Amino acid sequence: MLSNSCKYAIRSVIYLALHTDSENKIGSKLVAGKLNIPQPFLAKILQELSRKHIISSTKGPKGGFYLTERDLKNSVLDIVDCIDGLDAFNTCFFGLRSCTNEKPCAVHKTVKPFKDEIFLQLSQNTIIQFADEIRTGKSFISLEEI
Repeated sequence: MLSNSCKYAIRSVIYLALHTDSENKIGSKLVAGKLNIPQPFLAKILQELSRKHIISSTKGPKGGFYLTERDLKNSVLDIVDCIDGLDAFNTCFFGLRSCTNEKPCAVHKTVKPFKDEIFLQLSQNTIIQFADEIRTGKSFISLEEI
């Protein structure tokens, strides 16, 4: 349902939430290494997230990516929207153009509640909430975090 780019974006933003602030910035190379993501690919993703104000960045010798208090309040759905858009939540699982509640495809009634619940959870939970789950050991984003 989500592209690899989007999955990488979510993981890296949560990693930044755990390890950065306006005084402690880190580069894409470090994040890529910690999360086992191809660095050039991740650099482009992080630049796009910064351009769309999901995360913050500073250029120069002491530069890097980081999250501000405002950034931490973004929902995880904001990341999905920035990278993939929201079409996956509104389009037919089989790719049919005319799939609706009134005229459903064969799996519509199975898939629609699933997509609606994911949309709800990603829209209601902020980056800091996901990061706090990792801090408290309820979930993880990389094998290093275990």
